[in-house]
Amino acid sequence: MSDFLQTFRTSFSKGRSDAAMAAGIIGVVLMLLIPLPTFLLDTFLAINLLFAVLIILVVIYTRRVLDFTMFPTLLLVTTVFGLALNISTTRLILTEGHKFDGRIIRAFATFVVGASENNISVMNLVVGSIIFIILLAVQFIVITKGATRVAEVAARFTLDGLPAKQMTIDNSFSSGAITEEEAQHRKDDLQAEVSFFGAMDGASKFVSGNVKVGLLITLVNVIAGLIVGMTIHHEAFNEALTTYVSLTIGDGLVTQLPALLISVATGLLVTRSSNTSIGEAALKQFTQQAKVYWVAGVFLTIMGFIPSFPWYILLPLAGLVFFLAFRLSRVEIQKQEQAQEAAKASSGAKNGESPKGPETVAPLDPLSLELGYGLIPLVDKEQGAELLERITRIRRETALDLGLVVPRIRIIDNMRLEPSDYSLKIKGMEVGRGTIRMGSFLAINPGGEREEIPGEKTFDPAFHLPALWISEEERDKAERAGYTVVDSPSIIATHLTEVIKHHAPEILGRQEVQSLVDTVKADYPAVVEEVLKLFGLGELQKVLQGLLSEQVSIRNLVVILETVADYGPITKDISFLIEKVRQALARQICLQYADDDKVLHVLTLEPSLEQKIIESRHEGVGGAVAALEPEFMRLWINAITNTFRSTQNMGYLPVLLTSEAARALVKNSTQREIPDLTVLSVPEIAPGIRVESLGEVQVSDQAKAS
Repeated sequence: MSDFLQTFRTSFSKGRSDAAMAAGIIGVVLMLLIPLPTFLLDTFLAINLLFAVLIILVVIYTRRVLDFTMFPTLLLVTTVFGLALNISTTRLILTEGHKFDGRIIRAFATFVVGASENNISVMNLVVGSIIFIILLAVQFIVITKGATRVAEVAARFTLDGLPAKQMTIDNSFSSGAITEEEAQHRKDDLQAEVSFFGAMDGASKFVSGNVKVGLLITLVNVIAGLIVGMTIHHEAFNEALTTYVSLTIGDGLVTQLPALLISVATGLLVTRSSNTSIGEAALKQFTQQAKVYWVAGVFLTIMGFIPSFPWYILLPLAGLVFFLAFRLSRVEIQKQEQAQEAAKASSGAKNGESPKGPETVAPLDPLSLELGYGLIPLVDKEQGAELLERITRIRRETALDLGLVVPRIRIIDNMRLEPSDYSLKIKGMEVGRGTIRMGSFLAINPGGEREEIPGEKTFDPAFHLPALWISEEERDKAERAGYTVVDSPSIIATHLTEVIKHHAPEILGRQEVQSLVDTVKADYPAVVEEVLKLFGLGELQKVLQGLLSEQVSIRNLVVILETVADYGPITKDISFLIEKVRQALARQICLQYADDDKVLHVLTLEPSLEQKIIESRHEGVGGAVAALEPEFMRLWINAITNTFRSTQNMGYLPVLLTSEAARALVKNSTQREIPDLTVLSVPEIAPGIRVESLGEVQVSDQAKAS
């Protein structure tokens, strides 16, 4: 109930703020047409001045331009509001003349003119007019024009630098320097920055236009005031001049002063170059070097001893500067001493002590790609960095295919590698290596007889298939001949993909399991809590690793956890739990290997052979294994290899179908010699999947008897 009330209050508050903003804007527009009473006009003039002060204060304390993105909109609103007030005051000044009792306007006029309301001379009017004109000139020629120019340049350079900045973000994400959420956040900030400076480029024109209109209104007020005062109010020329010029000056000041503050705020905001407030930036940058203040102090001292100069001002000011220089010098000396002590401590040279070892050792990267210096152009952002984009897609596709969120892949150059070599490492250990011929293409023979094409013979590093390095001129010919032609980034990307697939269990650590569990817990807390009461993260990790070792996706983590929770009270045997989870994922596994007609082509084991494998079961530390005699093991591997080769020649890529008791043992016994062999058990055949047997794996009776 309390959450509902809080939501209601929040929504109501937002609704009221939007309604107030809409009413305010409509009211400003109506002010251009409807006359205002003097009291209300004074109130609005005070609010306008207050609003301008608040804006410039917010700008001063703002650390980033993106923290004040509504500033361009405020420029439009404040400009229209100021013009509406200017029109309203003009209406009252011309209609009421010397009877006008606007206190704020008369106060500004009296203050600037420098005389009381009843004792204004021509000289006072001239001085006041000159001050007002200078104020407009400074605002228009110096502040507004400069801010407008800076806004134009900032908008152009921000837009021109957008592609490079986006590429930098993508490269940082691909190399693992930032997370996907941080990359998206940086892109949103970049888009907001482009929109802000684009809006500021146009909004700055409001300020310059406001100054021009203010000058025009001033001239109109003076000329029209003299005409109205002398013809309608029948005032003498001097009286009309005194009344309308003084009121015009007061009106211009009370409306142009907020515009001046907003112009200064505009200049401060568009010239911001650091992510700190203006005060912090000034304090830091003006206190970096003490020698600057020593030189300035000497300069002031010399000026103080020159005849006719005010020594009583210059010498005390020089003393203050010398004091500041002395304090800054002390700070610099302390920093130098600290730096020297740190250098001595790091080298172990202080007092003859032996060097201290590192207090912490950086952990090895979960996955890294090391490149020879000749392959650096593949990840150089100035040359497209196509490999970085491929790596980003690999991480995304792996998460979709296997359910494994691949850690950030660190890309580094290794001078110990040959210039054209690359190395793939998992936790510092090399798991793959290859050679790239920059500027050439790799033509891979997928199998069968192909037309001979000129090229350097080699092997594909990912699948170890026969291949050729060919030039770009031979590319079309190779593709027509049936070769698979790939470029350099694709070679490394394909190799990396295969390494991730085959070493997924090694990549999945406890921290990754914790992240997966936390993600599921957000929507299925009951399932996660039940599983964690029965198993620890290490046991869940082993179950998930067992699935990944046979290329079974763990993306459907809810079903996996529910199955583990179902059988957890019965047993803690990891191999048994893996088999039950596989059966729960039966449809997913079958569709992974079935053809488009949902037909699964299988090979089966001769019953006595399967029984012999089951009887050889031996419980080890890592689980159950098939303890077959070496000679029988050799015959068994030869038999299954020959049978699979014959079915592949028929155009099929079959799986081996066994009983539930034999599946894990068969897979374990063939893992080393035939790692890509797919073994399914009968309970893993999902309803709706048709099974077509292509043959039976047999071993000679003599071998079985032995």
